[in-house]
Amino acid sequence: MLALTALLGGCGQQANGAANKREAPLVTVATVSTQRFVEKIDAVGTAVANEQVTLAAPVTERIVRLNFDDGEFIQKGQVVAVLANSQENAQLAEAGAREREANQQLARLNALKARGFATNSAVDAQTALSAQARAQAAQARATISDRVIRAPFSGWVSLRNISAGAVVTAGTEIAMISDVSRIKLDFAVPETVLSRVAPGQVIFAKAAAWPDQPFHGVIATIDPVLNPQTRAVTIRAILPNGDRRLKPGMLLTVTIESQARESAAVPELAVVGEGNDSYVYILEGDTAKRVKVTTGIRQDGMVEILSGIQPGQRVVTEGVVKLGGPSQKVRLGGGENNRHKGK
Repeated sequence: MLALTALLGGCGQQANGAANKREAPLVTVATVSTQRFVEKIDAVGTAVANEQVTLAAPVTERIVRLNFDDGEFIQKGQVVAVLANSQENAQLAEAGAREREANQQLARLNALKARGFATNSAVDAQTALSAQARAQAAQARATISDRVIRAPFSGWVSLRNISAGAVVTAGTEIAMISDVSRIKLDFAVPETVLSRVAPGQVIFAKAAAWPDQPFHGVIATIDPVLNPQTRAVTIRAILPNGDRRLKPGMLLTVTIESQARESAAVPELAVVGEGNDSYVYILEGDTAKRVKVTTGIRQDGMVEILSGIQPGQRVVTEGVVKLGGPSQKVRLGGGENNRHKGK
């Protein structure tokens, strides 16, 4: 019995020794650093042409000439299409003849009046006729001008879907002109972040067609009215588009860098969450102590620490799951352990 008791006692001591060894888990630590954190606002926007217009036939008439090809660049004021205007030209000639005749008759009446052979009423009546003829001629010129369709600004025309000789009705689309030298990017953000955006802020946009090329722009306008259904506000940014890679109608992801600051930072693995609270384990000697911290944003695998610890302290990164309670003895592993042994 004494031998059995001694044997059991020896086994108990070995078990306690093994337990003591298990109470000192192997962990890796890192030094709390200072890092620049940037608050970002993400959104999705739609590209819109700087200027865009659909040129349509003003009247029902036959197309005589089209002066553009598919996707061609045209200058402001360039003739895009000409509609038939033979009848209008005849009306203009007739109105011009009446105007000249009325002016000649008015000149004769003024000469007679100066010699006392014409009354004021006769001169006034002829003056009215002359003005009426002039107005008719101006109307004929305007009618002809309406049948010559010009580009209101410089830009690229869309694909042509109509041919010369076709008879079009009023409102029929002839061409669409788009100025895409720069792009208006419209996107919505919730009203909760409205205080963090302002005209002049830089934005970064990405398109699925060019995933490796970020496009930079500047916020130009913030809509003064919020959408009452979504509680969001529309923001318009301007993006240079000299290479014409961005097309109207494209869907772009938008990032706004609203605020930047320097804060304490730890790796994401170092932060332990319990409910709404966050904790890290700081190393003091060979003991890891749990400390409550206030976290900020996460960026590039690091977590911003607003309060609780300071830069220069050491925190447990790998092996956090092995720890429990407010403090615990630990053993250092990896390069961090070797460096501190050298010290």
